[in-house]
Amino acid sequence: MALSGNPPPGSAGSPPAGSAGNPPLGSFARSGRGARLLGGGRSGTVISTASTLVVLGALVAIFLLAPGAHAVEHTFFSPQHMWQSFIGNPQQGYYSVGAAIWLNIRMFIVAEVLILILALLIALVRQSTHPALFPIRILGTGYVDFFRGVPLILVIFAIGLGVPALGLPVVSFQSNTVYGVTALVLSYSAYVSEVYRAGLNSVHQSQVAAARSLGLPHRHALRYVILPQALRNIIPPLLNDFISLQKDTALVGILGTIEANKAADIYSEQVFNFSSFTVAAILFLILTIPLARFTDHLIERDRRRRLAGATP
Repeated sequence: MALSGNPPPGSAGSPPAGSAGNPPLGSFARSGRGARLLGGGRSGTVISTASTLVVLGALVAIFLLAPGAHAVEHTFFSPQHMWQSFIGNPQQGYYSVGAAIWLNIRMFIVAEVLILILALLIALVRQSTHPALFPIRILGTGYVDFFRGVPLILVIFAIGLGVPALGLPVVSFQSNTVYGVTALVLSYSAYVSEVYRAGLNSVHQSQVAAARSLGLPHRHALRYVILPQALRNIIPPLLNDFISLQKDTALVGILGTIEANKAADIYSEQVFNFSSFTVAAILFLILTIPLARFTDHLIERDRRRRLAGATP
């Protein structure tokens, strides 16, 4: 016999499984950040903490007991070399990895803005049904297929080495950074345009019909009804793409641009130690992990919103 104030599950008056505040039995629904990370409850916290310590301890033990642990520690995790590569010393022939990461950030910001604009234009063109835009739709489809199929590093080589060789006024006399950002924009716009298209297709046709029934022309229905709903749906996948974009700014260094990865490479060639790459990796993690956690937060918030909307 139940002694608590709440009736037992399944009895008359008890909230059914799956109702608001009670996830369905056997489902993956969770209620809160702590439950999501630790499994829920005090026992879940203890078990999660213990298992985490065991796994981390095993990894550390494997590293420390390996025959080449000392050599790897000196080559990749030398505190002295990590600090020297971080602050840099141009007089000795190497640059600061800490200062070079700011170029990666600037390239990321500029590329992100341009990608959002170009990808939206491509998506709208591919979604259009006007007969006069048929040739442009074909070009848009070819653009997406081409740049999604060619590796980014080859696009960077083609833009960074091919465009200067053309000898065109202004266009062929830009810095390597400009060519690298251009390659990033061309390649990522193909991917992001497909994300936009998925968002546009996720808006139900009844929304379009309702907007047109109110007398809104197509461009106003697109601006005020379709796009706001589509953008809300695609924010998490967009942020995932931009996490990859932040990392891929390191590829611009193959053109000679002194960004964080290139600065680390120059240091390793000067002193024959790879700890500079560890510094570059840590800096990229500092940039990408907060964005990844923010993406997870948006995904979880959207999941809760959808579940709340589906609750009768």
